Amino acid sequence: MKLLEGKVALVTGASKGIGRAIAEGFAKQGAAVAFTYLSSVEKGEALEKELAQYGTKIKGFRSDASDFKSAEDLATAVNAEFGKLDIVVNNAGITRDGLLMRMTEEQWDEVLRINLKSVFNLTKAATKIMMKQRFGSVINITSIVGIKGNAGQANYAASKAGIIGFTKSVALELGSRNIRCNAIAPGFIETEMTAVLDQKVVDEWRNGIPLKRGGQPNEVADACVFLASDMSTYITGQVLQVDGGILT
Repeated sequence: MKLLEGKVALVTGASKGIGRAIAEGFAKQGAAVAFTYLSSVEKGEALEKELAQYGTKIKGFRSDASDFKSAEDLATAVNAEFGKLDIVVNNAGITRDGLLMRMTEEQWDEVLRINLKSVFNLTKAATKIMMKQRFGSVINITSIVGIKGNAGQANYAASKAGIIGFTKSVALELGSRNIRCNAIAPGFIETEMTAVLDQKVVDEWRNGIPLKRGGQPNEVADACVFLASDMSTYITGQVLQVDGGILT
């Protein structure tokens, strides 16, 4: 039996990178998968067709979780389409990097809205469904930057640190309803975003990692599968670092 067979999962920001790998990892393990995309419409539609090969129900939704009503409508639509909602992965996020003295109010607000407010919006909407089921697993994608900070990313670090505090609070509030909430903190993961970096920058990152390499999106996805599955039924309120040991 596959690890997520019979479960319904919702993954935000799944058109590329880590989100795409999570959606694929869930489908491979037998989950029916709903996922969201926003600007990358063609990639979202292509992913829906690609994941169908794994034999489970797949449906993409064009949705913006940073909008409160859109998040509520999304959770309602997924529940109606799939009949339940067992797993939510809050993955959607952006960066608008810059030194604090040069950072604009718009850059701060946009990152906090998309990275942090979206987690509040969708978790609130989804856990209404999960409370009736008396079952659920919420997984929030944070970052090692939310743990240690990073120069030039005050807005991003604040949003990701906020996700950690939110995760622990939800775990405390909803544990009695058999709803678990955990976070995953990726380190340097090699995606489309990192592919545009200067090779010297990438090499410096790799040299600072005990495993001497960047992580792959599927390695984050594997951690998500674990936290979504019944292999982790006694784990909640935790932050799992998938970082090659860089914060060790």
